[in-house]
Amino acid sequence: MRSTSGPGPTEWGEGRHGVGPWEGEWPEDSRYDEALLREGDRRNVADAYRYWTREAIIADIDTRRHSFHVAIENFENDANIGTVVRTANAFAAAAVHIVGKKRWNRRGAMVTDRYQHLEHHATIDDLVAWCIERDLPIVAIDNTPGAVPLETAELPENCMLVFGQEGPGVTAEAQGAAVMTCSIAQFGSTRSINAGVAAGIAMHAWVRQHADLKRSW
Repeated sequence: MRSTSGPGPTEWGEGRHGVGPWEGEWPEDSRYDEALLREGDRRNVADAYRYWTREAIIADIDTRRHSFHVAIENFENDANIGTVVRTANAFAAAAVHIVGKKRWNRRGAMVTDRYQHLEHHATIDDLVAWCIERDLPIVAIDNTPGAVPLETAELPENCMLVFGQEGPGVTAEAQGAAVMTCSIAQFGSTRSINAGVAAGIAMHAWVRQHADLKRSW
């Protein structure tokens, strides 16, 4: 183990991720977790959050979350949901909404679901009602006839981005409730992009239009 000079984290040896036990006097800050200070922090978190409690990390992100929400339909237990959650966490989405089956494969989330607000809606109608109550326009992301190219679309600053299952795409009910459906330009032979990848592209499109890039890590 190689240590830093003065108080602070130590670095794990080769092949290990994160930081080792804190060296020197512990910081007098309630955001820090004593167990992590003592044992080291190998979590998948930004360096600024090393040794912080989960509650402290969530509270800090809550002060900087963006105004877009993400919804993904889960009628076929899509394995891409974990990827969508992880990406939503990276872009500080307001919340991720799972529509359909409540259970989903969390492996792809890489534990980021612990820091991301999650909501569940049994049906698309439930999601639509939730959005109407909050005056939140729905934007569907799918390559369907008449869709607006995402590359030129002006996304609402407050919105719900909706993604469908791998293969069938966004349901007709979701598209019918959307203020617009946006397509992602493709140039190869495949008919569709992986749902997790499509979600990342769409979220980044929102970030490029509305986020304060000076606040990124």
